[in-house]
Amino acid sequence: MTDERPWTELTATVLGAPDARELARFYCGLLGYEIRTNESDWVTIGPPGGGTRLSFQTEEHHVRPVWPGRPGDQQMQLHLDIEVRDLHAAGEHARALGATLAEFQPQKDVRVWLDPAGHPFCLWVSE
Repeated sequence: MTDERPWTELTATVLGAPDARELARFYCGLLGYEIRTNESDWVTIGPPGGGTRLSFQTEEHHVRPVWPGRPGDQQMQLHLDIEVRDLHAAGEHARALGATLAEFQPQKDVRVWLDPAGHPFCLWVSE
């Protein structure tokens, strides 16, 4: 069987936020990324030298997701997994940038944080 799928490439993941620029600044600081596109309601960031990007769209009616999800609450649609070498140091860096440690922590080598717009993201170390 031949692969007749047309060429595709995932170029970015998009997160909605009350302020695209504010959330982009947070993730630039967290990941060491640079701004690639900077419009009033759309910002794209990416790693130096290229690679998969992360975009942010201003959503006037953004509702923060709830972690962990409960029936009737705004559910998270996705989360980012970010590998780190030092879980504590990376967490303190995230906190200094404006992240909040989630109350519920389901795993030993993973820390769930909430970005300034409320999106959960996980910092994790490889064993």
